[in-house]
Amino acid sequence: MSSEPHRLSRGLARALRFLLRLAVAGLFLLPLWWVLVASLRPLGLPPSPTLEWLPGLEGWRNYVRLFETVPLANQLRNSLFVELFAVPLTVLTASWAGFAMALSRPPLRRRLVILAVLLMMVPTTALWLTRFLLFKNLGLIDTPWALILPAVAGTSSFYVLLYFWTFRRLPREMLEAARLDGAGVFALWARVAMPLARPTSLTVAVLAFSYYWSDLTSPLLYLRSEANYTLPVGLQVLQQMDSTDSSLLMAAAVVMLLPVLLLFLILQRFLGFDGQLFRDWTARLGGSGKGPY
Repeated sequence: MSSEPHRLSRGLARALRFLLRLAVAGLFLLPLWWVLVASLRPLGLPPSPTLEWLPGLEGWRNYVRLFETVPLANQLRNSLFVELFAVPLTVLTASWAGFAMALSRPPLRRRLVILAVLLMMVPTTALWLTRFLLFKNLGLIDTPWALILPAVAGTSSFYVLLYFWTFRRLPREMLEAARLDGAGVFALWARVAMPLARPTSLTVAVLAFSYYWSDLTSPLLYLRSEANYTLPVGLQVLQQMDSTDSSLLMAAAVVMLLPVLLLFLILQRFLGFDGQLFRDWTARLGGSGKGPY
């Protein structure tokens, strides 16, 4: 008899936790739902003074008109082209830099970490003129490569630090065992460090994708022809053409948000640490099986 109240209390606690999570999720999803509903309102109507919960079916024509008003399909292709090169380059170079920092001797490692933190404090505006002159001398102005080239430097020192913190937690015994098996630095990075840093790689990929997808300043600085414009520039042009058509602007916002949301929903299940993967590697390299995390 005494176990029955205990089971009820545990069930009540689980129900309360579920309701709390549902409320928090709804709090974050409510603005996204409002943007979607607002994008489906009939064209020409002013913004609704109250929150509308149900979308109108006739509003799907707004998306057709959106692609007819501005060359959104071409701008979408340009943005995806930039992402196709910038995101893998960011993951590659940031992981190289973070792995090199993790393997450095302590005095040099401290200096590199301090330098990375100081670089994070440099205002982005201080880099505009330098990058413009560099890209101009390289003949990259008005090409998508001017938007991709910063990925060669890891895009941001924050991504480098993320990899550094991850690689620093790898057991030294694992790396030494791989070295005794004849693995070089590149093999250590590719076969040992990167498989165990998969959550960090996915996090950096999502952050880099979001950064390049929403970047408006760089295309305005380095692109000249309309054929090379990316999606953020197209949305800015659309706003300047008709800043009062709220339905069309909200439809453009949905098009802008959708790829980032889909990418996060697809990858979020992989962002947890894979303990089985780590046990497989430690067994292969003769480790103890105890994780670095």
